Amino acid sequence: MAQLLSLDDCEQLTARHVHDLYRRYVNRSQVALMTSFGFGRELVERAEGAWLHTTGGRKILDFTGGVGVLNHGHNHPRILAARRRFQDAHRMEVHKTYFSPYIATLSHNLAQLLPGDLNMSFFPNSGAEAVEGAVKVAHKYHGGKRGTILRADIGFHGKLLGSGSLTGTGGFRFPEIPGVVAFPYGDLDAVRAAVATARTARGGCDVYAIIVEPFSASTMRCCSEEFLRGLRQLCDDNDIVLIFDEIYTGWGKTGSLFHFMRYTGLVPDLLTTSKSFGGGKSSISAYIAREPVFRKAFDNLADAVVHSTSTTYYGFGEETATAIEAVNIAVEDDYPRRARDIERILAPGLQRIQKQHPDTVSAIAGAGALYGIFLDGGPKILDLAARLAPRGLLADPRLRIKMITCSVVDALYRDHGIYTYYTLNGDNPLVAAPPLVVEPADVEFFLDCLDATLSKGLPRLVTRFIKEKVVPRWPAGS
Repeated sequence: MAQLLSLDDCEQLTARHVHDLYRRYVNRSQVALMTSFGFGRELVERAEGAWLHTTGGRKILDFTGGVGVLNHGHNHPRILAARRRFQDAHRMEVHKTYFSPYIATLSHNLAQLLPGDLNMSFFPNSGAEAVEGAVKVAHKYHGGKRGTILRADIGFHGKLLGSGSLTGTGGFRFPEIPGVVAFPYGDLDAVRAAVATARTARGGCDVYAIIVEPFSASTMRCCSEEFLRGLRQLCDDNDIVLIFDEIYTGWGKTGSLFHFMRYTGLVPDLLTTSKSFGGGKSSISAYIAREPVFRKAFDNLADAVVHSTSTTYYGFGEETATAIEAVNIAVEDDYPRRARDIERILAPGLQRIQKQHPDTVSAIAGAGALYGIFLDGGPKILDLAARLAPRGLLADPRLRIKMITCSVVDALYRDHGIYTYYTLNGDNPLVAAPPLVVEPADVEFFLDCLDATLSKGLPRLVTRFIKEKVVPRWPAGS
């Protein structure tokens, strides 16, 4: 007879037991990677706002912002209340052939908030699905007669076969969709050249879509207003569908409701969102299309239901109810203003730290409550890593930067109880991205602890990180 664990059993598991189950039934290498850091060796008992409370009694400041998911923080009381309300009323959860008042309401609210005629919404489960849905709209808009899609060389759009094909950070090891052409991020002349090159035999434009992140959260780079407006004009001139991916940066993170909305009158043909769209509790995403684009693609009896995530989970009831409340909180509590308030503390604080540690902090970049700290320690750190690190890591050209950044991430957590992360893309910055509910004093606390950590000196931090056998086993190309 199968020996099943109950929910009570689950909640009594120790970190060691969880690691063992992961090794046996999930992924051994994931355990090897995550236990390289202090946070991989502890379990979280509860979470609230910007704080985590471990089973061992530690209080941890979560400065990751859930990698974009937690603008509302952990377990926002209004989000919990909305979900309890749905559950207590025994609302119908799954049945996409009944019309849903939650889908209707959420679609209405998005149309009210977004500029122009971005009026038509679809709600799958993940950001990658939203990207793939948007691409399908663009392809269908042209009746399948165009075969080229342009994407930036540093974009990150997900890890499904389609969205992974559009991710420009390298390392995608699966079959790709046809017709993908890359351009240098922010280079309008390069995009124009790519459009000019992609011509049909009769000289017509073969590009059906261009996808770009107005703010690249994995590299901390952003498109200029000139580039985005030039892109819009180029797409208008050639009837190309323009897709803005704001899965990470939506709902106030960089200081405007969506990053592109800081530029008046700029409207993409399709917008994707996810992460904090679900209020930190709901796995939901959306693409929102301009009305003429969507209606031409799907608004006919033959194609009305041709695009869906599955026969069951589209418009999952509690997920859409949660998103309704999450959006209302972001608007009523003015999350863009909160991000700007955080920036007024975070940006000058990081600049001050850069001046105090010029040999360690090579650059600071970001906006709102999303900043990257670029660390470097010169060739001496590489020599140190070469002496101490396992040989298998030495082939990684980013070894020095990764080793430095990981040692700072680990020291912040172990010595100061601050949870941060670093991106696997671009120049691997350490990311400061607190929830938008964080208190000003917590931002100051982070800055003080980062300064204290860097003051210890990178050789000391890296040596401790390696010698205590906390070396991460990075996947090749990560």
